[in-house]
Amino acid sequence: APPAPPASSAPPASRRRRRWRAALVAVLAVLLPLGGATAWALDRFVVEHVEIADVSAYEASQGLDASVASDPDTTADDGASTATVDGDTYTSDGTSITVSRVTTGSDDDTVTYYVADVVLSDMTDLRSAFAQDAFGTNITETTSDIAADHDAVLAINGDYYGFRDTGIVIRNGVVYRDEGAREGLALYRDGHVEVYDEASTDAQSLVDAGVWNTLSFGPALVEDGEVVAGIDDVEVDTNVGNHSIQGEQPRTAVGVVDENHLVLVVVDGRQEGYSRGVTMTELAGILQDLGATTAYNIDGGGSSTLYFDGEVVNSPSQGRERGTSDVLYVADGA
Repeated sequence: APPAPPASSAPPASRRRRRWRAALVAVLAVLLPLGGATAWALDRFVVEHVEIADVSAYEASQGLDASVASDPDTTADDGASTATVDGDTYTSDGTSITVSRVTTGSDDDTVTYYVADVVLSDMTDLRSAFAQDAFGTNITETTSDIAADHDAVLAINGDYYGFRDTGIVIRNGVVYRDEGAREGLALYRDGHVEVYDEASTDAQSLVDAGVWNTLSFGPALVEDGEVVAGIDDVEVDTNVGNHSIQGEQPRTAVGVVDENHLVLVVVDGRQEGYSRGVTMTELAGILQDLGATTAYNIDGGGSSTLYFDGEVVNSPSQGRERGTSDVLYVADGA
């Protein structure tokens, strides 16, 4: 496996998250009589709002089995799995994954990041899963817990769709939200990807065109092999205004080298002497150097997590995993 990041003595992230949430609920409950703003904050940032309680059953009801891609041009392999893990490399009949750690610079300028080079036989082997197998807002779980629940060999945190109520959310070929608001990334069943304007289309049109998964965060980092200009000035829009994501930060990004060939990058940060994090332009340069012709930024900061072969490979910035609403993953045996 890649060299281990700095050790942490923090208790399991899911337990810490539950403690934090319980404490926050208690504090806000005490403050609730003080005004409507507190009630709004409690509802907006803490209270879980479940729209679909059993995503696996919902996908099955749409004619899609969450465990088997339903591309009519793809047939399931009924034979025994030949999947193996050898150190940093996973191989199966249809998939190869190699995870590597890269360190550049020194002292306060050190940057450490992890790359998962993923070659799939079919883009539908890159799947999405939601925290607690539920769709809605403020529903979170750690990347590793979600990954383990779905027998993932590889997973990264997703776009944290649950922090907003806007964006086009298509996962595993199923429409979950159709509120176009920003520049998104569409991953198609045939293996190609496109950066697109959510406001110029709708979710069903994308599904009809063959979209398998969408991501709604941004910005696009690389297009047609070139670093996108102006990305160091982009802010992330939220339901409560825009939020700066600039400066040297932990990052997660998805890059596409060729059809069915992905590079998933997680950059650690906010850890002096180990990794300072990177700017958006630096992140784009990393993806470009890896050969990505298209690359897209997703949720970063404390969310940035890379999971491989049962372990969190990187060092999340808070010394533990932060809960997230969704992951992208490749299942063991895919």
